[in-house]
Amino acid sequence: STVLTVIYRNPLPITVMTKYSILLPTYNESENLPIVVWLLEKYLRDVEYELIIIDDASPDGTQDVAKALQKEYGASKILLKPRAGKLGLGTAYIHGLQFATGEVPSVNDEQLVFVSFVILMDADLSHHPKFIPTMIGLQQEYNYDIVTGTRYVGDGGVSGWDLRRKVISKGANYLAQFLLEPGVSDLTGSFRLYKKAVLAELISECISKGYVFQMEMMFRASKKGYTVGEVAPSSRTPMIGLASLLIWLLLGPHTASEGGNPQRGLERYRPRVPGHFHARQIDRRTLGGP
Repeated sequence: STVLTVIYRNPLPITVMTKYSILLPTYNESENLPIVVWLLEKYLRDVEYELIIIDDASPDGTQDVAKALQKEYGASKILLKPRAGKLGLGTAYIHGLQFATGEVPSVNDEQLVFVSFVILMDADLSHHPKFIPTMIGLQQEYNYDIVTGTRYVGDGGVSGWDLRRKVISKGANYLAQFLLEPGVSDLTGSFRLYKKAVLAELISECISKGYVFQMEMMFRASKKGYTVGEVAPSSRTPMIGLASLLIWLLLGPHTASEGGNPQRGLERYRPRVPGHFHARQIDRRTLGGP
Protein backbone atom coordinates (compact mmCIF):
# COMPACT_ATOMS: atom_id res chain seq x y z
CA SER A 1 0.00 0.00 0.00
CA THR A 2 1.07 3.59 -0.58
CA VAL A 3 0.55 6.43 1.84
CA LEU A 4 0.15 9.78 0.17
CA THR A 5 0.66 12.77 2.36
CA VAL A 6 -0.88 15.95 1.06
CA ILE A 7 0.37 19.21 2.50
CA TYR A 8 -2.24 21.95 2.19
CA ARG A 9 -0.82 25.39 1.82
CA ASN A 10 -3.07 28.12 3.15
CA PRO A 11 -3.62 30.60 0.30
CA LEU A 12 -4.45 33.45 2.62
CA PRO A 13 -1.73 36.12 2.85
CA ILE A 14 0.30 36.39 6.00
CA THR A 15 0.35 39.82 7.60
CA VAL A 16 3.57 40.86 9.32
CA MET A 17 2.98 43.11 12.33
CA THR A 18 6.01 45.11 13.43
CA LYS A 19 6.73 47.19 16.50
CA TYR A 20 9.78 49.29 17.29
CA SER A 21 11.06 49.93 20.79
CA ILE A 22 13.35 52.96 21.00
CA LEU A 23 15.84 52.83 23.88
CA LEU A 24 16.90 56.31 24.95
CA PRO A 25 19.46 56.58 27.76
CA THR A 26 19.40 60.02 29.38
CA TYR A 27 21.44 62.03 31.84
CA ASN A 28 20.69 65.74 32.24
CA GLU A 29 18.58 65.91 29.07
CA SER A 30 15.62 67.90 30.40
CA GLU A 31 15.95 70.45 27.61
CA ASN A 32 16.52 67.99 24.78
CA LEU A 33 13.96 65.36 25.71
CA PRO A 34 10.79 67.25 24.65
CA ILE A 35 12.40 68.04 21.30
CA VAL A 36 13.40 64.43 20.70
CA VAL A 37 9.87 63.25 21.49
CA TRP A 38 8.33 65.87 19.20
CA LEU A 39 10.62 64.86 16.36
CA LEU A 40 9.86 61.17 16.86
CA GLU A 41 6.15 61.90 16.62
CA LYS A 42 6.71 63.99 13.51
CA TYR A 43 8.71 61.41 11.57
CA LEU A 44 7.23 58.16 12.89
CA ARG A 45 3.55 58.90 12.47
CA ASP A 46 3.04 55.71 10.46
CA VAL A 47 5.27 53.53 12.64
CA GLU A 48 4.12 51.51 15.64
CA TYR A 49 6.67 52.41 18.29
CA GLU A 50 7.29 52.97 21.96
CA LEU A 51 9.96 55.13 23.59
CA ILE A 52 11.73 53.70 26.62
CA ILE A 53 13.61 56.38 28.57
CA ILE A 54 16.40 55.05 30.79
CA ASP A 55 17.38 57.92 33.04
CA ASP A 56 20.35 57.63 35.38
CA ALA A 57 19.07 59.84 38.21
CA SER A 58 19.57 63.12 36.35
CA PRO A 59 19.76 66.06 38.78
CA ASP A 60 18.29 68.51 36.23
CA GLY A 61 14.72 67.20 36.33
CA THR A 62 14.85 64.95 33.27
CA GLN A 63 12.52 62.46 34.94
CA ASP A 64 9.97 65.19 35.65
CA VAL A 65 10.06 66.08 31.96
CA ALA A 66 9.56 62.43 31.02
CA LYS A 67 6.56 62.14 33.35
CA ALA A 68 4.99 65.26 31.85
CA LEU A 69 5.51 63.85 28.36
CA GLN A 70 3.95 60.58 29.48
CA LYS A 71 0.78 62.45 30.40
CA GLU A 72 0.80 64.16 27.01
CA TYR A 73 1.48 61.16 24.77
CA GLY A 74 0.36 58.27 26.97
CA ALA A 75 2.13 55.78 29.22
CA SER A 76 1.98 53.12 26.52
CA LYS A 77 3.89 55.37 24.12
CA ILE A 78 6.49 56.71 26.55
CA LEU A 79 7.89 54.45 29.26
CA LEU A 80 10.14 55.85 31.98
CA LYS A 81 12.47 53.25 33.47
CA PRO A 82 14.97 55.10 35.70
CA ARG A 83 18.02 53.76 37.45
CA ALA A 84 19.68 54.72 40.71
CA GLY A 85 22.72 56.40 39.13
CA LYS A 86 25.17 56.46 36.22
CA LEU A 87 25.89 52.80 35.59
CA GLY A 88 27.18 52.79 32.02
CA LEU A 89 25.75 52.78 28.52
CA GLY A 90 25.77 49.02 27.98
CA THR A 91 23.87 48.31 31.19
CA ALA A 92 21.39 51.05 30.27
CA TYR A 93 20.47 49.13 27.13
CA ILE A 94 20.25 45.88 29.09
CA HIS A 95 17.93 47.59 31.57
CA GLY A 96 15.73 49.11 28.88
CA LEU A 97 15.54 45.98 26.74
CA GLN A 98 13.70 44.03 29.41
CA PHE A 99 10.78 46.47 29.11
CA ALA A 100 10.56 46.37 25.32
CA THR A 101 7.26 44.90 24.17
CA GLY A 102 6.03 43.53 20.85
CA GLU A 103 6.84 39.81 21.17
CA VAL A 104 3.45 38.60 22.39
CA PRO A 105 0.61 38.76 19.83
CA SER A 106 -2.56 40.43 21.06
CA VAL A 107 -4.79 38.15 18.98
CA ASN A 108 -4.70 34.45 18.14
CA ASP A 109 -4.44 34.47 14.36
CA GLU A 110 -2.26 32.13 12.32
CA GLN A 111 -2.16 34.66 9.50
CA LEU A 112 -0.36 37.22 11.66
CA VAL A 113 3.39 37.21 12.21
CA PHE A 114 4.72 39.49 14.95
CA VAL A 115 8.24 40.90 14.60
CA SER A 116 9.80 43.37 17.01
CA PHE A 117 12.81 45.62 16.63
CA VAL A 118 14.85 47.82 18.91
CA ILE A 119 16.35 51.18 17.98
CA LEU A 120 19.25 52.65 19.94
CA MET A 121 19.79 56.40 19.81
CA ASP A 122 21.16 59.30 21.84
CA ALA A 123 19.09 62.02 23.47
CA ASP A 124 21.45 64.92 22.70
CA LEU A 125 19.96 65.58 19.23
CA SER A 126 22.99 64.14 17.46
CA HIS A 127 20.77 61.37 16.06
CA HIS A 128 17.95 62.88 14.05
CA PRO A 129 14.72 60.82 14.09
CA LYS A 130 14.07 61.70 10.45
CA PHE A 131 16.62 59.02 9.47
CA ILE A 132 14.77 56.23 11.29
CA PRO A 133 12.29 55.60 8.41
CA THR A 134 15.30 55.15 6.11
CA MET A 135 16.78 52.59 8.50
CA ILE A 136 13.44 50.78 8.72
CA GLY A 137 13.06 50.75 4.95
CA LEU A 138 16.54 49.33 4.42
CA GLN A 139 15.93 46.60 6.97
CA GLN A 140 12.62 45.64 5.39
CA GLU A 141 14.08 45.56 1.89
CA TYR A 142 16.99 43.26 2.68
CA ASN A 143 15.83 41.68 5.97
CA TYR A 144 19.00 42.81 7.74
CA ASP A 145 19.54 41.70 11.32
CA ILE A 146 21.08 45.10 12.12
CA VAL A 147 21.03 48.50 10.45
CA THR A 148 23.61 50.96 11.69
CA GLY A 149 24.24 54.61 11.05
CA THR A 150 27.68 55.47 9.72
CA ARG A 151 29.56 58.75 9.64
CA TYR A 152 32.30 57.55 7.34
CA VAL A 153 30.68 56.58 4.04
CA GLY A 154 28.30 58.24 1.60
CA ASP A 155 26.61 61.35 2.94
CA GLY A 156 27.39 60.52 6.54
CA GLY A 157 29.42 62.86 8.67
CA VAL A 158 29.47 65.22 11.61
CA SER A 159 29.42 68.97 12.02
CA GLY A 160 30.44 70.99 15.01
CA TRP A 161 33.24 68.66 16.08
CA ASP A 162 36.69 70.08 16.63
CA LEU A 163 39.69 68.53 14.90
CA ARG A 164 40.77 66.61 18.00
CA ARG A 165 37.42 64.85 18.36
CA LYS A 166 37.32 63.96 14.66
CA VAL A 167 40.86 62.55 14.76
CA ILE A 168 40.12 60.44 17.84
CA SER A 169 36.87 59.09 16.38
CA LYS A 170 38.32 58.24 12.97
CA GLY A 171 41.51 56.86 14.51
CA ALA A 172 39.58 54.53 16.81
CA ASN A 173 37.48 53.28 13.90
CA TYR A 174 40.44 52.71 11.58
CA LEU A 175 42.37 50.87 14.27
CA ALA A 176 39.35 48.70 15.06
CA GLN A 177 38.83 47.99 11.35
CA PHE A 178 42.41 46.79 11.06
CA LEU A 179 42.38 44.65 14.20
CA LEU A 180 38.85 43.30 14.27
CA GLU A 181 37.66 43.28 10.63
CA PRO A 182 34.02 43.81 11.67
CA GLY A 183 32.65 44.48 8.18
CA VAL A 184 31.11 47.87 9.03
CA SER A 185 32.55 51.33 8.53
CA ASP A 186 31.54 52.92 11.85
CA LEU A 187 32.13 50.83 14.96
CA THR A 188 31.68 53.56 17.54
CA GLY A 189 28.35 54.92 16.32
CA SER A 190 25.34 54.42 18.58
CA PHE A 191 22.46 55.03 16.15
CA ARG A 192 21.30 51.50 15.33
CA LEU A 193 18.31 49.30 14.61
CA TYR A 194 18.34 45.66 15.72
CA LYS A 195 16.01 42.75 15.46
CA LYS A 196 15.05 42.37 19.07
CA ALA A 197 16.13 38.75 19.33
CA VAL A 198 19.51 39.58 17.81
CA LEU A 199 20.10 42.45 20.22
CA ALA A 200 19.08 40.30 23.18
CA GLU A 201 21.60 37.61 22.20
CA LEU A 202 24.46 40.01 21.54
CA ILE A 203 23.89 42.12 24.61
CA SER A 204 23.80 39.07 26.87
CA GLU A 205 27.32 38.17 25.77
CA CYS A 206 28.94 41.61 25.84
CA ILE A 207 31.24 42.39 28.73
CA SER A 208 31.92 46.07 27.94
CA LYS A 209 29.90 48.63 29.87
CA GLY A 210 30.96 52.00 28.46
CA TYR A 211 31.13 53.30 24.91
CA VAL A 212 33.37 50.40 23.91
CA PHE A 213 30.14 48.45 24.20
CA GLN A 214 29.14 49.62 20.70
CA MET A 215 32.33 48.26 19.18
CA GLU A 216 32.00 44.93 20.92
CA MET A 217 28.42 44.57 19.70
CA MET A 218 29.45 44.96 16.06
CA PHE A 219 32.42 42.65 16.50
CA ARG A 220 30.26 39.90 17.97
CA ALA A 221 27.59 40.40 15.31
CA SER A 222 30.21 39.94 12.61
CA LYS A 223 31.59 36.77 14.17
CA LYS A 224 28.09 35.30 14.46
CA GLY A 225 27.34 36.01 10.82
CA TYR A 226 24.53 38.48 11.37
CA THR A 227 23.75 40.68 8.38
CA VAL A 228 24.35 44.41 8.77
CA GLY A 229 23.15 47.26 6.59
CA GLU A 230 24.43 50.83 6.75
CA VAL A 231 22.80 54.20 6.29
CA ALA A 232 24.64 57.50 6.32
CA PRO A 233 22.83 60.03 8.48
CA SER A 234 24.68 63.23 9.25
CA SER A 235 25.44 63.78 12.92
CA ARG A 236 25.02 67.40 13.83
CA THR A 237 26.13 69.23 16.92
CA PRO A 238 23.66 71.99 17.91
CA MET A 239 24.80 75.31 16.50
CA ILE A 240 22.17 78.04 16.46
CA GLY A 241 20.73 79.31 19.74
CA LEU A 242 16.99 79.15 20.25
CA ALA A 243 16.16 78.86 23.99
CA SER A 244 12.96 78.19 25.85
CA LEU A 245 10.92 79.64 22.96
CA LEU A 246 11.61 76.38 21.12
CA ILE A 247 9.71 74.35 23.72
CA TRP A 248 6.86 76.87 23.65
CA LEU A 249 6.55 76.45 19.91
CA LEU A 250 6.91 72.68 19.89
CA LEU A 251 4.77 71.68 22.82
CA GLY A 252 2.17 74.42 22.88
CA PRO A 253 0.36 73.60 19.62
CA HIS A 254 0.30 69.89 20.43
CA THR A 255 -2.61 70.15 22.89
CA ALA A 256 -5.94 71.04 21.37
CA SER A 257 -7.43 71.94 24.73
CA GLU A 258 -4.98 74.81 24.92
CA GLY A 259 -6.13 76.22 21.61
CA GLY A 260 -2.69 75.92 20.04
CA ASN A 261 -1.40 78.71 22.26
CA PRO A 262 2.34 78.13 22.83
CA GLN A 263 2.38 80.25 25.97
CA ARG A 264 -0.33 78.16 27.58
CA GLY A 265 1.34 75.02 26.28
CA LEU A 266 4.53 75.79 28.16
CA GLU A 267 2.61 76.41 31.38
CA ARG A 268 1.81 72.70 31.49
CA TYR A 269 5.53 71.90 31.53
CA ARG A 270 6.78 74.83 33.58
CA PRO A 271 7.42 72.77 36.76
CA ARG A 272 9.99 70.71 34.88
CA VAL A 273 11.91 73.64 33.39
CA PRO A 274 14.86 74.60 35.61
CA GLY A 275 14.92 78.17 36.88
CA HIS A 276 18.32 78.63 35.26
CA PHE A 277 17.02 77.63 31.82
CA HIS A 278 19.73 78.94 29.52
CA ALA A 279 19.75 79.57 25.78
CA ARG A 280 20.72 76.36 24.03
CA GLN A 281 22.75 75.69 20.95
CA ILE A 282 20.41 74.00 18.51
CA ASP A 283 20.94 73.61 14.82
CA ARG A 284 17.80 75.02 13.19
CA ARG A 285 17.92 72.08 10.78
CA THR A 286 17.24 69.84 13.80
CA LEU A 287 13.56 70.67 13.33
CA GLY A 288 13.42 68.85 10.04
CA GLY A 289 15.23 70.76 7.36
CA PRO A 290 17.89 69.22 5.15
